[in-house]
Amino acid sequence: MTNDQMVNKPLYIADYNYPLPDERIAKYPLAERDHSKLLVYRDGNVSEDLFYNVGDYIAPHSLLIYNNTRVIQARLEFHKPTGARIEVFCLEPLEPHDYQLSLSSTAGCVWKCMVGNAKKWHDEAVELKVGAYTLRAYKEQTMGNTFAVRFEWDDNRVSFAEILDAAGELPIPPYLNRKTEESDKTTYQTVYSRIKGSVAAPTAGLHFTEKVLNDLRNRGIETDEVTLHVGAGTFLPVKTADANEHTMHTEIIAVPKAAIGHIIAKLGKIVAVGTTSMRTLESLYFIGCQLRNTDQSEYRHVDNIHVSQFEPYEKEYPLSTQEALTAILDYLEATGQTTLHADTQIMIKPRYTFHVVDQLITNFHQPQSTLLLLVSAFVGGDWHTIYDYALSHDFRFLSYGDSSILNRK
Repeated sequence: MTNDQMVNKPLYIADYNYPLPDERIAKYPLAERDHSKLLVYRDGNVSEDLFYNVGDYIAPHSLLIYNNTRVIQARLEFHKPTGARIEVFCLEPLEPHDYQLSLSSTAGCVWKCMVGNAKKWHDEAVELKVGAYTLRAYKEQTMGNTFAVRFEWDDNRVSFAEILDAAGELPIPPYLNRKTEESDKTTYQTVYSRIKGSVAAPTAGLHFTEKVLNDLRNRGIETDEVTLHVGAGTFLPVKTADANEHTMHTEIIAVPKAAIGHIIAKLGKIVAVGTTSMRTLESLYFIGCQLRNTDQSEYRHVDNIHVSQFEPYEKEYPLSTQEALTAILDYLEATGQTTLHADTQIMIKPRYTFHVVDQLITNFHQPQSTLLLLVSAFVGGDWHTIYDYALSHDFRFLSYGDSSILNRK
């Protein structure tokens, strides 16, 4: 089958449906993170254990890679003088475009936002009292179903990150059907989260504790980290009958140069914690292929590295994984950068060829979702075996639910 046929062959999302009763959706996490159930899938066989034994299923000298992003309190509630409630949900920074620059700004910033009750918000500023200062928001530009919103405040000693911490609400997943509680501020963050920017947690990592991480290191399993700031698009359902017609969301990634070298040294034993780490790691192959096709004299003019949705299926790349990753190292060395910055829209779906990841630790995902398509691709289409077992053995589903470790098929 040619690449063109792979892209154009219908992928019916109805084939990725399963019954998920509301009572199987975990509304809260377990009291002890690492006591969640662990489904183990290898060579078509399924078994179960508890998560604190995950090291039993990872080979010594493997490299486990997790996403160090931290969820921000991205939801802000304003009120107009008339009393109308305006909810602003910050999705990603526009000015400055860099997450860290925008969050550390003390002089105002512009974010792409979802706005609740947008029809009642015109040209006027809406205000929110935050301690001794006032936050003002201006709706500047319509961007499809979202808006560019400018934020200003009257205390230049305060950063936007501090404002969100003080006045924002942590945006827990909509399918939990409950309000954010104080406990979510801790339980909806991984123990290794440190780079602020996500509006949803990389939930596969919620099962890890320092004890589990120490156990992995004692077994000779190494760890490293990448950053993918999870966007609200992760919750978007596939609404098209053919999943190929679904538009994937774009997310920003950052991978340290040292981590790329580490990955090269451990190829064949790479364990991704979560679908966000998976998407980041698999995107590296295509970024490397792009850079190998770029003349080194043009490296300094490369300002927007992007992996498109169907790039893995539209072209044939002759490079090995090592060659592609080495091309990234050459680019970073030539440009004096210590971290690769890019964005990815990659859609990992059945018929995808994996280049980097050998094992995947992940939760149980919503029916008819792009995340379920990713899982199906990883296990060679055998997702029903996994989900049938989980449903019949009392596993808890979605963000606060149980975990699985899957071996690539």
